[in-house]
Amino acid sequence: MKSFRFYIALWMAKLAIHGLKLMKRNATFMPGKIALKICPDFLEQIGKPEKIIGVTGTNGKTTVCNMINDILTQNGYELLDNRLGSNIQSGITASLITGANLKGEQRKKLAIFEIDERSSKLIYPYIQPDYIVCTNLFRDSSKRNAHIDFIVDILNSSIPEKSKLILNADDLISSNLAKENKRVYFGIDRLETDTKESINIVHDIIVCPNCSTKLQYEYYRYNHFGKAHCPNCDFKSHEADYLVQKIEKEENRMRILVKGKEEIYPLVSNSLINIYNELAAITVLREFGLTKEQITNAIVNLKIVETRFSEEKIKDKTIILHLAKGQNPIACSRVMDYVRQEPGKKIVVLTLDDVEDNRDASENITWLYDTDFELLKEPNIVQIIVAGPRYLDMKLRLLIAGIEENKIVALEKEEQVANKLKLDEAEKIFFLHDMWKFEVAKKIKEQVRNILEGGESK
Repeated sequence: MKSFRFYIALWMAKLAIHGLKLMKRNATFMPGKIALKICPDFLEQIGKPEKIIGVTGTNGKTTVCNMINDILTQNGYELLDNRLGSNIQSGITASLITGANLKGEQRKKLAIFEIDERSSKLIYPYIQPDYIVCTNLFRDSSKRNAHIDFIVDILNSSIPEKSKLILNADDLISSNLAKENKRVYFGIDRLETDTKESINIVHDIIVCPNCSTKLQYEYYRYNHFGKAHCPNCDFKSHEADYLVQKIEKEENRMRILVKGKEEIYPLVSNSLINIYNELAAITVLREFGLTKEQITNAIVNLKIVETRFSEEKIKDKTIILHLAKGQNPIACSRVMDYVRQEPGKKIVVLTLDDVEDNRDASENITWLYDTDFELLKEPNIVQIIVAGPRYLDMKLRLLIAGIEENKIVALEKEEQVANKLKLDEAEKIFFLHDMWKFEVAKKIKEQVRNILEGGESK
């Protein structure tokens, strides 16, 4: 039975949503914060959709959620989500308030929620997804998430027993979450780019979690991703139920062995991180009940969210904007590896500052030394520009990585970037931007457009 306090909280939060919309602002988390302040057990009392898909993990949550959401929507499903809002307790509460009537009953039967892994202990007691996708688990911001074992412990103690897990077989950490739960695995077969030795700085699982014997890797993909086993016990990489056997970039498709039968799906993006994201979405949707045809017909209309990735041809130059989250060394390293593998002569612009809006920059810069800046030490990368509050820290890290100083341009102000680009020496310009620097990257791109079209940067 719902309490009187619950109804007061619900109605006050509804008023807040209305007020924020009048102000042309997204009601992302504030209504939820208000409701929880008035009624601390609000999340327990509010009605829930009949079916819930949750997505968690260090990297790729937003992209996977958006893919799932878009594919289901194109197939006629009406659903509740938090794609415009926060993935913590107050954000999910705000989404439920938006979808509820004045009695606190949900109007939609299906929900897709992005769920912050650290917030799991505050959410899963009340929101118990039928499916939980864990994209991966990596070392993240040390000031927020501490060590990866800290996050694993939170998830293992919080994941509901009823949830069926969709796990990455190539990730030796996340693939072993909540061992008693039902699960299926997705993964990618051995690639030509896999190596016998790790080329990355960070490697978060070196010894067997069962017996502490050093693991033996058949191959490394990146960081602790790959295929390995313990020579002393039965710990090993899991076999994938949904296995990408071949990535055909020229044909823009991938071949997936789905429980013994081959299926072909178009690629949304040719970067490895987004192939993993797409594979995670396909896996949960097939488990949910969609057919291969339903998914394929929707994928052809998908596009990575602009704030995560965009590519545009301007005159004879290709301009790529790619999110590379500051404080997240693995996310940054994966993007740098993508840049490294792209053909042609390239310029890389780094605006990777841990500064959100008007907040002061964090004093913690240890993540720079967990990030593989060494991946940018390529002869076809002709120039690297670092700009913003961390420009000197970034320059120092590049020098330590062995980048030639004459390739590096360090600028305190981002607005100086466009005029410093050696546009006549490169075919592609990559802007690797932090979450808070997307608008800055877009502005620089427009300045570059003006220069290429014969004008001046403004």
